[in-house]
Amino acid sequence: MSNKESIGKPDRRQFLRLTSVTALAPSMVHAMGGREIQPQAASGRPNILIIMSDQHHAGLTKGSGFPLDTMPTLDRLAQRGVRMERAYTCAPLCVPSRISMLTGRWPHAHRVRQNSAAAYAIFEKDLFGVVKDLGYRTGLVGKNHSYLKPSDLDFWRGYSHLSGWKSPNAPKEVVAFDEWLVKEGFANEYQPAPFPVEAQHPYRIVSDAIDFIQTNGSQPFALWVSFPEPHNPYQVSEPYFSMFPPDVIPRRAVGPEVLDKKGFKWHWLRGLEESTYPGYDSHWRRIRATYLGMLRLIDDQIKRLMDFLDQNRLMEKTVIVYLSDHGDYFCDYGLMRKGVGMPEDLVRIPMIWCGPGIEPQGNIRDVFVSAADVMPTLCEALGVAIPHGAQGRSLWPLLRKQEYPKEEFQSVYSEVGFGGMYYDSSDHIPYSIAATHPAPGSHLGFDELDPVTQCGNLKMVRMGDWKLLFDMMGNGELYNLAEDPYELRNLFESPDVAEIRERLLRELLAWTIRTQDDLPIAQYKTKWPKRNWYALYRKGGPPA
Repeated sequence: MSNKESIGKPDRRQFLRLTSVTALAPSMVHAMGGREIQPQAASGRPNILIIMSDQHHAGLTKGSGFPLDTMPTLDRLAQRGVRMERAYTCAPLCVPSRISMLTGRWPHAHRVRQNSAAAYAIFEKDLFGVVKDLGYRTGLVGKNHSYLKPSDLDFWRGYSHLSGWKSPNAPKEVVAFDEWLVKEGFANEYQPAPFPVEAQHPYRIVSDAIDFIQTNGSQPFALWVSFPEPHNPYQVSEPYFSMFPPDVIPRRAVGPEVLDKKGFKWHWLRGLEESTYPGYDSHWRRIRATYLGMLRLIDDQIKRLMDFLDQNRLMEKTVIVYLSDHGDYFCDYGLMRKGVGMPEDLVRIPMIWCGPGIEPQGNIRDVFVSAADVMPTLCEALGVAIPHGAQGRSLWPLLRKQEYPKEEFQSVYSEVGFGGMYYDSSDHIPYSIAATHPAPGSHLGFDELDPVTQCGNLKMVRMGDWKLLFDMMGNGELYNLAEDPYELRNLFESPDVAEIRERLLRELLAWTIRTQDDLPIAQYKTKWPKRNWYALYRKGGPPA
């Protein structure tokens, strides 16, 4: 293998050896508090089911206060367990976020900050590595968009936004649906998809999940069910297309009229979208209606899966976590999809936990949690130590309604950006830089995660009612989300909130230092806080 090939396809499980650093011996592991785990039998441990949606705007269910009943099954799961109302992605784009969920590491630590760099992920052991050591059978059905390969798991049925796994004797409607998706590209559909629900990816993915579980026998399993929806293309079949008529869609609070308060990149993305799909924003109610129909389709398929687990007496044996990789503008600001900045639309995500050991608590609104917390939480649920390099915190005591230091969850941290400098209007960047044709003969599309929208580096901390953002140029933004939920009045330079600004800057700095990477591992013993909780060693609460 050439040097170029070895760099392009690194073996993550062996990266310590490749960097000429020796992994810790078992005796040293024990001395460091047992963060490394050794193979153990899986007897008595629960199954693990991770259900992920893609580009799911948080807060769109009746149980979260939305006026329309979009996802009743998800709301019932929350009633049986816990809904984290203040859950956040580690980065508002697919691959970095998914790798953070699998490894418990923030993007600047696992080194993947854009969707094209999955092969470069750095970690010692991920969630599937942990459960494999415990004797679990592993599977993925749906969208991957991470470093995982079919050979890494025991069962694999992969999907993308435009195609999915099909058996050799797949019905002609299934084949035709995927062919139609490719031709349509990532466009917005203003008519119902001319195919039965059974051809849609969520239905097929749940059927594949049932196949996996049916063939599992008595072996404990860890399954990732990963829906490509409600990510664009925004399309859905009847009856879901008509389930939430555009005239009943709640009025949006902000449209493109506010972009002058948001800056060049926001205007540039709006121009890119308008140049690709002229007049699309005049259809915002229809786009939102279709999006909600996609959520209900997903929800009905989750119900199929939950009914199957119930019928086979597996619900009481399975820890279930539902989350998304990031959010969607949902036509706020006159934008769709994702791309610029870190508004709540993009960084806040749905997160629900239920299963054995998890106490029903409904909606929890007073703690900030992260997608990086999923892997450490499941480690504690399984009774094993958190692997080296994992930076997220275990939520297991919270889920079990046990005591925990509230200061530990008083804030949360996220980040975005490919690096470098910002582009601005003087660079005269043409929209063609982001134009795409997903396949020959398909509609023109655009890549919203392009060099303009992702230039620079931006970091965010959420704490109390406040949100602070800070970039590589020293520019700051500070918003009171209770009064300004769409982040239109930047208070960073206001002397009236100087104390709050300082408190959040300190919090952001603490998070940035806390998530510095401790890999590769050398020979010295390091003291680690249990559950990755630092609260007992810190001072200062959230701003009033």
